[in-house]
Amino acid sequence: MSQLFNSNFLQKIQQLTLNARFSMDGNSAGNRKSRSKGSSVEFSDYREYTQGDDFRRIDWSAYGRFEKLFIKLFMEEREAPVTIFLDVSKSMDWGEPNKSISSRRLAAALAYISLANFDRVSIACVDDGIQQMCKDVRGKNFFHKITSILENIQYTGESNIQKAIENYRVQSGRGITVIISDFFSQGSFSELLKLLIYNKQAVYICHILSPQEVQPTINEAVRLVDSETREVLDITVTPSLLNSYTKALDNFRIQIEQTCIKWGVYYFQLSSNMAMEEMVKEVVEH
Repeated sequence: MSQLFNSNFLQKIQQLTLNARFSMDGNSAGNRKSRSKGSSVEFSDYREYTQGDDFRRIDWSAYGRFEKLFIKLFMEEREAPVTIFLDVSKSMDWGEPNKSISSRRLAAALAYISLANFDRVSIACVDDGIQQMCKDVRGKNFFHKITSILENIQYTGESNIQKAIENYRVQSGRGITVIISDFFSQGSFSELLKLLIYNKQAVYICHILSPQEVQPTINEAVRLVDSETREVLDITVTPSLLNSYTKALDNFRIQIEQTCIKWGVYYFQLSSNMAMEEMVKEVVEH
């Protein structure tokens, strides 16, 4: 087993699944109600009771047989399609702790939680296109398909998340879209959100930066090399320059957050030095 998704990691996300659920248009995630009528009251299946479920739907006869709490599922309840877009452009392979590790662990944890809540999960690794993807995974037993992709991804390209997601063509219809990125990307962030909202997605923006990006500690003459375009810039770092950088970064983050507010999208500022459990709780227990 890899160091990225070792047994300690798996144990942590298993402990998180009980109460961790995405929201979609005000409904709790996992076994979400569809808009379809007709057979909406037809019995379909059972699942084990979890905290937050309606206790009036507990099947007490099943409890008498198995000494476990189960609730009845009906045909009106449908899995939610959860699509996770993970930025794997070169700029994400940077920082201490490295953004590539933190973001992949977050993607894996959110995928596992969705699978545990009976959702249908797709994951796409993107830069300016789709590099790897795994579509329509159902059930925790197939979680290994997702971790296999995440363990072997290469960070080599330039970032254009708008273009990549447009090419993916998110299916129209109610669902959940999660984007994990530093958003050092070409393309229009606003137009991307507009597209996802048009396709009836509940959108979660996970904006992850490293501590070194938020608060640089350099104080000398340096040569900066853009990790994606390889553009070179020689600068002398001064307190005034660092102050200007901090203001520019703050404006960058505020602009992204305000765009999310405009479109009714969830926005989370995350740091690569956050514990995985803290990141997950920030996103799903907002």
